[in-house]
Amino acid sequence: MFSADSMRRLAAGLALLAGAAAPLAAQPVPSALNSQLEGDIVPVHDPVIIREGDTYHVFSTGIGPEGQGLVSHRTSPDLIHWEAAPPPFTALPAWVPTTIPGARNLWAPDISHVDGRYRLYYSASTFGLNRSAIGLATTATLDPASPDYGWRDEGVVVASSPEDDFNAIDPAFLADAQGRHWLSLGSFWTGLKLFELDPRTGKLLDPEAEPVSIAARPVPAGAPSIVEAPYIFERDGWYWLLASYDYCCKGVNSTYYTVIGRSKTVEGPYRGKDGSSLLEGGGTILLRADLQEQQRFRGPGHAGHFRDGDGTDIIVYHAYDKEKNGAPTLRIAPLSWGEDGWPTAR
Repeated sequence: MFSADSMRRLAAGLALLAGAAAPLAAQPVPSALNSQLEGDIVPVHDPVIIREGDTYHVFSTGIGPEGQGLVSHRTSPDLIHWEAAPPPFTALPAWVPTTIPGARNLWAPDISHVDGRYRLYYSASTFGLNRSAIGLATTATLDPASPDYGWRDEGVVVASSPEDDFNAIDPAFLADAQGRHWLSLGSFWTGLKLFELDPRTGKLLDPEAEPVSIAARPVPAGAPSIVEAPYIFERDGWYWLLASYDYCCKGVNSTYYTVIGRSKTVEGPYRGKDGSSLLEGGGTILLRADLQEQQRFRGPGHAGHFRDGDGTDIIVYHAYDKEKNGAPTLRIAPLSWGEDGWPTAR
């Protein structure tokens, strides 16, 4: 995303996935996807992915003309060939200019399918400030050709101000095994937070409740916790937390990378394979830049998860292409699960 501080760096069962639009059969996910991706895959920042019917949809931070500068939208029939699709917004939602003065685009969306409607959470903010907010828009279908298509803005979900110790950007939805709904979020400040949602409205269950801290990195007093972009998913009785460490948005000089940890409860604590706590800057590295002898795609991060109809777990993320002047580029990788129960990206 081009988040407030990111501009300085730029379900039970299937319902649990909160991103698997429909439990339809799918073709096996191709291996080595990143070497095959083509079409409209640049610029893509902070992507999330979902499938409706036979079509995959990627939503990402708004970069581009004709509404795509708000939230960008791309589609593919096979995860390989991508093309631009109509964006969900052609103008800023009415609440944004008054709630977040100076906001010009929308960042870091999240897409899920809940009770027959698609939920698009999105962020509005400005550079360097945590005067930020997460909004919600919904539609019955992602197919613009359908008579049921049409995004309805549902307004603000959660906001932060300079008086808060968190930044309300980078949302990601989860429905847990008990049917409770959650929104993880955060970028810098004191780290990543978790809010419980009202399953009926998709907004905060208790606006006065304190958020749960799920990840942070120890820093000197007064310095920000350099972590953002949470995403939680479930597998084999564990909840898995993806998070991005260090700095994005610096092109090939970006130091972004992605770590993963797991917990038996949504609220944590999340720990890496070595037992290190994500509340203390720990976790297991999942995505790093290409090896030094390649040095092409740098700063891989802001990963989102999707479980396809064949049960394959994939992650979608962006990285900066050294061969294209550091352009943020769509990247997709299936996860392989080892005998130790931990994933690697392939």
